[in-house]
Amino acid sequence: MNTVAERTTVVNEGMRLAVFETGNPDGDTIVLVHGWPDTHELWSHIVPLLADKFRVITYDSRGAGDSTVPQERAAYRLSSLASDFYAVVDAVSPGRAVHVLAHDWGAVEVWEAAAEPRATDRIASYTSISGPNLDHLAMWSRARLTKPSWTGLKQVFAQLRASWYTVTFHIPGLSTLRIKRQFAKGWPAFLQEFSNVDPALVTQNPTLFSDATNGTNLYRANLIPRMLKPRERYVDVPVQLIINTEDVAVRPFHYDDTHRWVKNLTRNDIPAGHWSPISHASEIAALTDEFIESLPR
Repeated sequence: MNTVAERTTVVNEGMRLAVFETGNPDGDTIVLVHGWPDTHELWSHIVPLLADKFRVITYDSRGAGDSTVPQERAAYRLSSLASDFYAVVDAVSPGRAVHVLAHDWGAVEVWEAAAEPRATDRIASYTSISGPNLDHLAMWSRARLTKPSWTGLKQVFAQLRASWYTVTFHIPGLSTLRIKRQFAKGWPAFLQEFSNVDPALVTQNPTLFSDATNGTNLYRANLIPRMLKPRERYVDVPVQLIINTEDVAVRPFHYDDTHRWVKNLTRNDIPAGHWSPISHASEIAALTDEFIESLPR
């Protein structure tokens, strides 16, 4: 087993993506995709738990860490992020499908990729944490608003309340001010308050503030268009949802309709907050491994 990550670069759409490989070179390949405002370092507690068995690939998404920062908002559209994902997959495993574990906006972009026709040849399984398919989320909301019930309306407004911060991310000056105030006490303190993460487990990346401010373009480029004009997006690859029941940003009940869109769906709830890849690394690694092992070879 290789315990030192080997760094390479994958170029896609003019973006230079920093890619890191470690683990068992003879094992199945698993690609880990981080969200906002993280880098590949999000997975630092999970990678060692998977490395004995899997060849583990992580990378910095465009706009984060050591990867290229796009100059235009349009470059953050999900179609481009999914294209980056496939560019990495094709570079690291050109002849064989990979397993995927993704969190937050990383999960959102992999949902985009998983609904493409080529997914069945390139994605062997997908484990999603705290990041919805935006089309599915919009459809879930519409279903509860067009045929309202008390429970359905409460759920929609609870998710809206949980997502209110995204409004500020659409306003450039206000978003920067909000990020400065949120992170004023440091990233470990923020994660402890927001997600009940032990600060001793958290490392603050040197690019955190720029990654956070650049990453607000993810929200501006994607949220409103997808919520206003959702598409029917079906997923044929095996999907596992790891639901953080204490996630204050992504409420668990909005996955209740996911079975309508995913042919092979597994759901596992864990008592965790949003940043469970840090606070509950062992549980996530075990569930991911067990899900992969449950699939036919």
